[in-house]
Amino acid sequence: MQTVKRLPRSAPPSRLDMNDLPQDLIANVLSFTGPRESCRLALVSATFWSASLSDTVWDRFLPPDILSILSRTTNASDPDFASNKKDLFLRLCERPILIDGGRKSFSLDKRTGKKCYMISSRDLHIIWGDTPRYWKWVPDPDSRFGQVAELVGVCWLELKGTIPTTMLSPSTLYTAYLVFRSPQGGYGFDYQPVEVSVGLSGSEKMTRSVYLDAGMVKRKRLQQVVPLVGDTRRLGGFRRFSPGRSRVIMGFHSPAPAAYEEIDHGDGGAAAAAAAAAVERGNGVYPKERGDGWYEVELGDFFTKEGVEEGQLEMYLAEVKGGNWKGGIFVEGIEIRPKEAK
Repeated sequence: MQTVKRLPRSAPPSRLDMNDLPQDLIANVLSFTGPRESCRLALVSATFWSASLSDTVWDRFLPPDILSILSRTTNASDPDFASNKKDLFLRLCERPILIDGGRKSFSLDKRTGKKCYMISSRDLHIIWGDTPRYWKWVPDPDSRFGQVAELVGVCWLELKGTIPTTMLSPSTLYTAYLVFRSPQGGYGFDYQPVEVSVGLSGSEKMTRSVYLDAGMVKRKRLQQVVPLVGDTRRLGGFRRFSPGRSRVIMGFHSPAPAAYEEIDHGDGGAAAAAAAAAVERGNGVYPKERGDGWYEVELGDFFTKEGVEEGQLEMYLAEVKGGNWKGGIFVEGIEIRPKEAK
């Protein structure tokens, strides 16, 4: 009878302990993730935590041209490239810095590390912007720029902002926003849309309509009708006021411009219904309040392609068809940042 020889058992393979990996290797791997993922992986172990603090990781999350951007800052107290890279990243996410003579601000998107900019109202091309009768430049301590443009009153509203596409992060879907507010309640924007567009300068752009009446949401929520003061008449389900008179809307006193002219468009009810539906859908055509006390409304989207020649991204807003007077808003600027995932 043939005997079967038993082979000696081999020792079971030892389990790989992640903490035994070189910290430099872990840091290199983390640098290929993202800011959010790196912070989450830092909770795995003490070794991962130490690796996540490495400049190797956060230097990869900063823009390649960050040194050039920081050299354009206008404030000596702003961070420099020699500081800890993680601290620099978080500082740029939480507190925008002023560049280009204080006419723009720069920050980073905390989720992705992509570049964000705001073009100040001083750097916008505003029709009649140099005429104090229609626009005024006023100091504002709540603005990052310290000064904003006040719309006194116009019947022709038109403004435009531009920025080189090479200043933006490549392969990124951006959204542009008009940043504004109306502390005393604006007039002329209720149920009156404005046309906006975003695209390369000189190219054909898609135009859409948005609303600048920041009080629409509150009025719709209260669902009440407030009588108007002065000589009024019913027009399309809403009341218009006569020249030189004033009106009271939701407890706010809003003076009418002296040159205000009553224009019966005959479509007030339809415009109101469309505006109310836009609020219900929440599709970006109505302003929403920001965390800094300002309001923003979407102007449009733009995708920056990789390796494309330099061009000018143009953001445009206008209301020139209605003919009615409008005013009472303060424009801080136009912000361009990566589109938020919904």
